[in-house]
Amino acid sequence: MKLIAASAHTTSATGQNTIELANDADPQQLTLTGVERIDLNFPKFTDGRAFSQAFLLRRRLGFKGEIRATGDVLVDQLAQMERSGFDVAVLRADQDLGIAQRVLAAYPGYGVGKYQGDAVDINPHFVTEAAETAKATA
Repeated sequence: MKLIAASAHTTSATGQNTIELANDADPQQLTLTGVERIDLNFPKFTDGRAFSQAFLLRRRLGFKGEIRATGDVLVDQLAQMERSGFDVAVLRADQDLGIAQRVLAAYPGYGVGKYQGDAVDINPHFVTEAAETAKATA
């Protein structure tokens, strides 16, 4: 997951077809043709509707572009954001980028070699490994 400090984030995406989706909007009502990036907003860290939106976009709608978390984004939410389908997180201004990187590094089980499926990779590690072994022996 790419991390961006609040001071480095711009709302206008140069050269990208971007949608800013309110956290109470239904992603299933979007036309995703040509969309490269969707910004999902966390108005408060206790409002998790953007997690559901990201999951819907990845799993049900098959969105392959960038999903960016904006708003009240805290470092302790990053692992769940990554598992829900976010590619990029714009950290709240008082959040430390170095701590955020350490938080993500502390959960390597959610990346390559993970033991549970998530919004991006449905199959857990042991299913993927078994399929690769079966191909190699066939």
